[in-house]
Parts: sequence; structure tokens; C-alpha cells
Amino acid sequence: MATKVIYFTIAGRPEQAEFRSDFPADDVKDVFRAAAEARQHDILKLYNTRGNIVNICPKLEENTPDKPYKLEVVAAQCSLAEQLGFDVNEMESRLEMLEKKVMVDSGETPSVVYELRNKVEDFRQKLESVEHLSWLGLFKDFAVGSQSSNLPFYKRKLKKTDVEQRRVLEKFNKIKSVQLTDDVREFLRLPTFDNWQWEDAEMLLLLQQMFIDLEFTTRLNIELSVLQNFLFEVFRHYNNVPFHNFKHCFCVAQMMYGIIWLADMQELLGDLECFIMLVSAICHDLDHPGYNNSYQVNAKTELALRYNDISPLENHHCSVAFQLMEKPHCNILKNLGPEKYKKAREGMIFCILATDMAKHNEILNQFKSLLPNFDYSNSDHVNQLMKVSIKVADISNEARPMDVSEPWIDCLLQEFFNQSDMEKLEGLPISPFMDREKVSKSSSQTGFIQFVLLPLFESLGQLLPKLEPHIIMPVRKALEYYSDMTKAMEEEKRRKEEQKQNSKEELKNITKENGTLSLQKQNGQPPNTRVPSPGAISTGSNSAKERKILKSGNPHSNNPHSNQSIVGKTNIKAK
Repeated sequence: MATKVIYFTIAGRPEQAEFRSDFPADDVKDVFRAAAEARQHDILKLYNTRGNIVNICPKLEENTPDKPYKLEVVAAQCSLAEQLGFDVNEMESRLEMLEKKVMVDSGETPSVVYELRNKVEDFRQKLESVEHLSWLGLFKDFAVGSQSSNLPFYKRKLKKTDVEQRRVLEKFNKIKSVQLTDDVREFLRLPTFDNWQWEDAEMLLLLQQMFIDLEFTTRLNIELSVLQNFLFEVFRHYNNVPFHNFKHCFCVAQMMYGIIWLADMQELLGDLECFIMLVSAICHDLDHPGYNNSYQVNAKTELALRYNDISPLENHHCSVAFQLMEKPHCNILKNLGPEKYKKAREGMIFCILATDMAKHNEILNQFKSLLPNFDYSNSDHVNQLMKVSIKVADISNEARPMDVSEPWIDCLLQEFFNQSDMEKLEGLPISPFMDREKVSKSSSQTGFIQFVLLPLFESLGQLLPKLEPHIIMPVRKALEYYSDMTKAMEEEKRRKEEQKQNSKEELKNITKENGTLSLQKQNGQPPNTRVPSPGAISTGSNSAKERKILKSGNPHSNNPHSNQSIVGKTNIKAK
């Protein structure tokens, strides 16, 4: 097989790589890693001439020396400790031993208790996730009519597999101490950030960087190891559903992070408030089953029964978040102190509950009423701003570039269609905007942007005008794009309807003329004469149009394109 040559630059230095198209992807990446003199766990990104990230793989498009790719090491292992002669692993071990000794000496709960608690938690998860418990002499009853049948049958298959979790954890542990470049850190603060170019473990690293760059780890005394454990547990508890998955969690958190930077919200609100919004964004859809509140209520699921039909999903997301932080090794709130902890918990609860779209108009109208006299020293005003901010982040895909946002629409529609299919199967009321037989991409987006998204974004923009060029103008352009698409589709539909109607009229005329010929035959008249209507005088002649019809439609003709052929062709056209 022929080889391909790829030209690229690294740190301004021209390089070229040569490999065959059937090379394994890892081998191709190793070629570029060697050119960059990068370590095994450094993160490489390759950019084309337009500045877009492209995948380093055997299918990489060939280029010419005058249009080289640009290779960058966007995250490299920090070697400062090695340069200074420190053994980081040994220091961590010594610190862990010291922490245990302090806890025992101070009379606090020994770590062995927490370890036992973690083992119990793992055992509970195993009980819940393994269908067959023959090792205990027990078997789960998933038969129809059992209590567990309230949950959709596919709910048990949404969890990430042990293999998937282990793979992401191993990679995250290898890269969690790497240093991101300034370019990536700046890009991370913009709504134009492309999530599709990053793997799950890399997104965990980016989330960690958000806490570091906002200085939450120092100002709120969050231990880095605890933060890393928390982020991985969050990853574990997002299900493999088309839309409300870990990538969506990252996108919402990244947009929230961008808004904090772009609008200087740390200066306007304070560190704790911004921390609450970022953590709420990360946790806002934890353990989402892929079916909305309407389905939960109509299907009488366990969640709907537990929360009395009141925002069952949002209550569940919030509950799962605090269950994760009950584990000491994941509790990023443990060093806040009683007052700050209380405020953080209250803030996370009202922020996550605000993402229930059933409360959209209520929250938006309350916020609009505050805008003329908004007071940053008023806690009620600030709380409303926090609610609106996380709502904006939650539905912000249309503020992103089209090549980033459009795949998300496909994911959302797939999740919607899955739900409507299940509603039809179970005989439940069908959500009209989720029915695959009635919904198109353009029509769904036009109404949503015009009546839901844009009014919300513009209201936030009135208070925070710095956001106008970054998230509000792109949304207006998206509305224009989908409106034009809808008009084009409606015009195409109208044109097809006209063609269909014209075909029907043509078929009707041909059938009418054939009926006239049949009547002439029954009356013993020559086929080239008219049957006079009562009181009419027949001239025995035919118009040119009539002669044409008679010639092609004569039922006695041997012409293969007889009346039957014409009718058959017309039917095909009408379809």
C-alpha cells in the first residue's frame, strides 16, 4: 500500500511524517509524539490551516509543504518536582500517613472507618447493578408486575461498564498533573470551545483546570486529590444516553465557566457564588435516565413517586450530587465551614432545580422584574441571577459555532425520539415535540430559539452587556439560519404538493376522456366522434387536443402506451 506524507510544524520547526493508511492509530500518534519530543502521557493536538483541530489518525488528509499542519503539546507533565529532585509519590505517601496520625490524635474518625464505608458503598452498588446474585443464593425479580417494573427496562443498561470506567480512570491518573498551555486555557474560556475534539479523561483534566484558574482550590481550600476524586465520580454517574451525558455536563460547565470569566462575575458576585454555579453546572444532570419529567410522571416511575411529581429529575440530580459528596474522599465542600457549607448547599439546590424547564417562564419573569433596579447587595436578586445564569449555560448549544452545535441537535432529537417511541409502546401520552413523525430539526430549533432561548439570553445580556457579542449575537444568527432552513423546507413542501395536485388533475382529465371513449364504443359510434349532449349538434370533427388524446388513449390500439400505460405512469408520478 502506498504511503502518505504529512507536513507539519512543531514550535515553528518544519517536520514531516510518513506512514501507510493501514497503520494502527496508536502508531501514527507515536510518530507525531516522537517529532514533538513529547512524553507518553502528554496531550497532542493537530491544527489545520484554518485553525481547527483535526484527528491524528491514519486517515489524516495529505497536504503540501506550503500548507502544513500545526502540532502542539497542549498539556505536558510538569517536571518541576523532578528538576528540584523531589520524589512526589514519596511525599504524597508521607502526607497521607501524617493525615491519618493527625486524625487519630485529634480524636476525629479514623480513616479506616471511611475505608469501610467506601467498601459498603461499593457493595451496595454491586447489589443494585448485578442482575443475578447466585453468589448470595438470591436472584433479582425483574418480572412484569414487580416493583422494579416501574423503571424503564433499559434503565439498568445505562450505567458505564467497569471496563469503560477503568479505562478513563487510568488515563486521567496519567494526565491529571500535566500543565495545559496558555492557548488552551484561553480557548477554554470562550463559547467557541469545541467539546467534540476531547476525550472523557481529557475533559476531566479541563474541568480540574477551571477550578485551578478560578483559584477555588486555594481560596476555598479544596484539596486537589479530593477534587480529582469528585470529578471522576461525577463522570461515573452520568449515564450513556444520547444527550444528557457527561459531554453535556462538560459543555454546560464550560459555558458557565466562560460566562464567569467574560462577565467578571467573581467581582460582581464573589468566589462562593461562582463556585456554586460551576459545581451546579457539573452536577445538574447526574444519573439522567434519558427520559424527561413528563415521562416520569406519566409512567409513575420510582422517581416521580419519591418526589411527588415535583421536578423528579432535578431533585434526583441534586440528591445524587450530595450523595457523592458524602464520601470524604470526594467532598469538595468539607473545608468550607458551617456557614459557607449551608450557603453552598442551598445555592446548589436552587440552581439545579432551576433547570426544570417547567419553571422557565416563572424564573424568567421574576428576573425581568428585577432588571430596572437590580441590586448586587440583595441576596434575592443575586439568587435570581444565579438561576438565570445556569439556565443559559444549560441550553447554550446554539451560542456555539454551527459545526459544534448541530451534532448536539441530532443527539437531543435522538433522545426525544427514544422517549416518544417508548411512550407509544407503553400507551402513554406522547410529547408532540418529541414525535419523530412530526418533528424536524429546523422546525424544532426555530420555535425553541425564538420563544425560549433568545428571550432568556437577551434578559441576561441586559444586565451583563459584555456577553452580547459572545453568546447573544450567535444565537440571533442561529435563529436566522434555522428560519431560512424552515422557509426553504416549507417552499419545497409546497412545491411537491402542487406537483402532486397537478398530477391528480392530469389523471382526472385522462380518466374523463377515457370514459368518453368507452361510452362511444358502447353506443356503436366510431371512436373519432363525440357523443353529443342532449340538444347539441355533433359536427363529426375533433379538436387537435382531442385527436391527440384519442391517438394515445385508444383502447383498441396496439400501441404499448395505451390508456392503461398512461394511467399507470400518472399514478407513479403522483406518488
